[in-house]
Amino acid sequence: MPKTAASSSATNGQAGKAAAKKGKAVAGPRYPKEQYRWWFENMLLMRRFEEKAGQLYGQQKIRGFCHLYIGQEACASGTVSALKQGDKYITAYRDHALPIALGTNPDVLMAELFAKATGCSKGKGGSMHFFDREVNFAGGHGIVGAQVPMGAGLAFAEKYNKTDNLSITFMGDGAVRQGAFHEALNMAMTWKLPAIFVIENNGYAMGTSVERTSNVTELYKLGLAYDMPSEPVNGMSVEAVHDAVSRAAERARAGEGPTLLEFRTYRYKGHSMSDPAKYRTKEELEEYKEQDPIEQIRAILLNNGWATEAELDQVDEQIKTRVAQTVDFAEQSPYPVASEIYRDVYVEDYPFIVE
Repeated sequence: MPKTAASSSATNGQAGKAAAKKGKAVAGPRYPKEQYRWWFENMLLMRRFEEKAGQLYGQQKIRGFCHLYIGQEACASGTVSALKQGDKYITAYRDHALPIALGTNPDVLMAELFAKATGCSKGKGGSMHFFDREVNFAGGHGIVGAQVPMGAGLAFAEKYNKTDNLSITFMGDGAVRQGAFHEALNMAMTWKLPAIFVIENNGYAMGTSVERTSNVTELYKLGLAYDMPSEPVNGMSVEAVHDAVSRAAERARAGEGPTLLEFRTYRYKGHSMSDPAKYRTKEELEEYKEQDPIEQIRAILLNNGWATEAELDQVDEQIKTRVAQTVDFAEQSPYPVASEIYRDVYVEDYPFIVE
């Protein structure tokens, strides 16, 4: 990973690496046992789901685009644990993990990957377009940066309706080159919208390092141009993510406006399943795997006597069984009927649809 995504800041890279290396925790827990247990199970479900999705893609049971979240699980899990019911979420096309963190039934997510009618988007969206209104997940979006002004719009709606809710918008490091990013930040800060903007900086966008695309390589500083509170966050630490999102949420609910957070994270796989990731070294990949967010939480559970290896292995087996059930559900589900191509195009269905 380029140096821009692993700065010397105490909140980033090497601090997280020291905490997780060889499964050793260096600091005592700051949250209750139940919180760490939830983080462990939540992130592990994301990991096993994504691993299975990658395997099924290789078997051509999943087709089209497929962008895996493996390595970035702390970003989703730490965010959800810091926010409350009623808050709105929107992200880009690497979108499998966030609805899992929010509690969406993984059956309908796997079915969507299979393009089945039982999928969360009725089999019409595929990997890049998961949605779940029940958990306030406003979807994954395939156009780079397009979700950023939409996230500002979600926040505007909450302010207009005088709720205590906020919106949180995720984007990759490549999206900050889009003009819509700057327009949305300017508008959100001018109107003091209850919004959190998150750059999931894995260092390479689609395959080009941050330092090759901008003179500003510490991406959180982009928010400072709009006087927006902005900070870097160790995206490999679920605790650090939880802390930063909690602070941002407190400001938003107090009417103090938006925050820009740069989650410095790392994806273990390529940009998509078709990407061999030759732009980085194997040594760099292994270095970041030593910071694995799941292993950090495993170490805390073990070192504090909150779980045994056998208990955590049992949790892992239960999660693998659950993921296998999602595959069975997807394989047994029907494909959409042909007339579905006309539905969901507009708010109201076409009057001439014939089943």
